[in-house]
Parts: sequence; structure tokens; C-alpha cells
Amino acid sequence: MATVNLAKLSSNLLKNATSRESVELGSLWQNQTVVIFFLRRFGCQVCRWTAAEVSKLETDLKTNGIALIGVGPEETGLNEFVEGRFFKGDIYIDEKKQCYKDLGFKRYNAINVLPAAMGKKVREVVSKASAEGIQGNFSGDLLQSGGMLIVAKGGENVLLHFVQDSPGDHVPLEDITKALGITVSVQSDAKPQCSDDVCTK
Repeated sequence: MATVNLAKLSSNLLKNATSRESVELGSLWQNQTVVIFFLRRFGCQVCRWTAAEVSKLETDLKTNGIALIGVGPEETGLNEFVEGRFFKGDIYIDEKKQCYKDLGFKRYNAINVLPAAMGKKVREVVSKASAEGIQGNFSGDLLQSGGMLIVAKGGENVLLHFVQDSPGDHVPLEDITKALGITVSVQSDAKPQCSDDVCTK
């Protein structure tokens, strides 16, 4: 895993998806702790499900003075993503994919992308997403992977740096709140829990 150089990373430019203004990444954590979710692409079904999942924390994060931010590597699929309301935080575009490079988010190639996309973790999330009515498409850059970065207010330290190994990898909500040291009222989508006579979700 790449070591995070916050000083270098902080000067990378992102474009605000709403205002279209360019901002330095470091400005996002200047006055608040931030949870930054780096999507593979806006049309990705798994990314949309993960965005909806992490958005469950948005109210609790805001209460604790923490910002939830989404970053995509390109404009493709942005409008549909916004219209679908998959994500509750602010959205930015990393047009040069510089943050993706600096954070060690790998790129697949034509040979290894298909086995990765057909893996068990991806199939599990796709089935969850489909069950919740979240669909996706194949527009945009299919080879980019993503991850998550949580940075303490003022850029003092990195609380979590997560790099996808499989396109189906994501950070459980419990790991996010643990990294932040906060207690929240929501939980990750749970698998059914069964006793002898009843199953609950």
C-alpha cells in the first residue's frame, strides 16, 4: 500500500461537481475532518451501492463536524449519479486522476479486469445492490479502482487509507466510525442472522 504524503496530496486540484470551481484537496480538511470516498466510476453499480451505504453515516458525521465527500475520476455518468441521489455528501472530480495515482489506487488492464469484475466479492455486492433497486452501467473508465481516505482536521494525520484490492471491496461502516472515534446510530447492511426458528435481517 502506498504511504500517504498529505503535503503532496493536498495540492492536487479537484473540480466541485456543483459549482465547477477548482479547489485544492487539502482545503477540504483544513477546517474539518473528512471522509473521502473515491469511486471507480459514477456508473458502477458497486460504487453506487457503496455510496448509498456510506451515506447512511452522513447525519452522524455532520453532527460530529465531519464532512462526507465523494470523488470520481471523470465526468462520465456524473449527472445520472447525482439524479439517482446515491450519495449525500459533496462530489468532486479528479480530472487528472492525480489523487488516484498518489493514493496507490491501481488500474486494471484488459486482461485482468474481467476476472476481477466477476469475483465473489463483486457478485455479493451486485446482488445486494440489485435487491435494493440500484442499477449500474458500463459507461466510462472501466479500468480504474478506488478506495477511501479519512484525514483529521488540519491534515494532522491520516485516520484511514483504504485501497481496493477487488472492485467489490469497501470499508464497513463500523471501520469508518472506529477510525473516526465516534458512535453512530446506523449499521452496515447485515447478513441475515438465524437462530433455530427464525431469521432476521
